[in-house]
Amino acid sequence: MTGLGILTLQLFNLQLGNSALWLSLSLLLIFLGVFLFSQAAYAHKYEGIKNDGVWFKSISSRGITGWLTGIALTGFYIVLYFYPEYPGLVQDGDNKGLIALFDPLSKALSGNPASQWFVYGTLYTLGILAFGIKFMWKYRHSGYQRLRTLSVMFFQTAFAFIIPEIMARLNGDLPYYDLKNMWPLNYYNFERYRINGFIDAGDIGLAMLFFGILSIFVISPILTYKFGKRWYCSWVCGCGALAETVGARFVN
Repeated sequence: MTGLGILTLQLFNLQLGNSALWLSLSLLLIFLGVFLFSQAAYAHKYEGIKNDGVWFKSISSRGITGWLTGIALTGFYIVLYFYPEYPGLVQDGDNKGLIALFDPLSKALSGNPASQWFVYGTLYTLGILAFGIKFMWKYRHSGYQRLRTLSVMFFQTAFAFIIPEIMARLNGDLPYYDLKNMWPLNYYNFERYRINGFIDAGDIGLAMLFFGILSIFVISPILTYKFGKRWYCSWVCGCGALAETVGARFVN
């Protein structure tokens, strides 16, 4: 709650000073809080899946907590898509508020100031990492589940978060590309503006475009034939990763 409190206070554009320190402290406290809660919830229970009371808890049975959570998340996405200036995005100038707090991390990875999407991606990745540990505590008796959860944690952190940011630093003209999001999940990847962006970025852009085509017509069919669709939805996909970690408490 203290970590979330720091993020919330930044919405009011407080001047906290060393933003890198406060951001690190906030994210670390959130991660540590989830880790300690997960350990306390599952470390001393017998092996086996524990779904005690999930149908009767307010947050997972359409109670008041569930409704408030749904309204808060809907409002968050509305602000993210249509009103990014509210959390502090500034198009021409220095960011303010919450988004400014993430500037040091964004500049360290890509060399650019943070955007609302960078803030979202950071929190998205943090959620998968923290609640992924919770999921592994719960399924610690299953080697398959532990390995699968480690896989989605890795692909989200490396392929969806860190590598695209570093690629932006190495080649600023390259369109942002989450390497694991193949078409049609990223339905926009082969729109004209994206193809032009890949071509204009030179050899690396053409390589990314070729990889996108290869993933559709070669990589995905072969892996789906051999392992079924779970190879992607359960082992690679960021949407599945969020559902199986942060969203796990709503279904199991």
